[in-house]
Amino acid sequence: MSILKDKTILIGVTGSIAAYKACDLVSRLMDRGALPKVVMTKSAQKFIRPLSFESLTGEPAVTSMWKRTQAYRSTVHISLAQSVDCAVIAPASANCIAKLRLGLCDDILSCVLCAFDKSIIISPAMNDNMWKNPAVQENVAVLKERGVTFVEPGEGKLACGTVGKGRMADTETIITAIQTVLTRAS
Repeated sequence: MSILKDKTILIGVTGSIAAYKACDLVSRLMDRGALPKVVMTKSAQKFIRPLSFESLTGEPAVTSMWKRTQAYRSTVHISLAQSVDCAVIAPASANCIAKLRLGLCDDILSCVLCAFDKSIIISPAMNDNMWKNPAVQENVAVLKERGVTFVEPGEGKLACGTVGKGRMADTETIITAIQTVLTRAS
């Protein structure tokens, strides 16, 4: 039996061209019996529509703290934070990483993460120069010290046309990280 069976996993999708890869992650998690809950930032919605995730999961993606649904009638961010077994941010933009490090809460995803007290996994995706930026690397180092798990970005051709380190890790690598984190927690 898979450690993922019946585990509720928050999938945070941020503003990166790699946002479309989150659909594959959600689909493969569901194939293994997991119950993904998708939260999207406004920037993510510029790259992929919430309907894509609703089509995969049968539930609307959460896109705002201000829209009430049957599942989250009161404080959406607190309800989500309390109802999942782990959180995965894939893709994670430099902006999202910085906000998590600083505890900034200006959208639904950052509010959920600030209220979250379980394991967080981050799979960055950005231009190679952005990834190498000292501020981004400092934010990553601080978050690692706090216990956040990072799935390192891969190397290859990036959306901007350059070749370097910054591609979102492949789906199976992210799933392996999720399984490792859930196994440690059980």
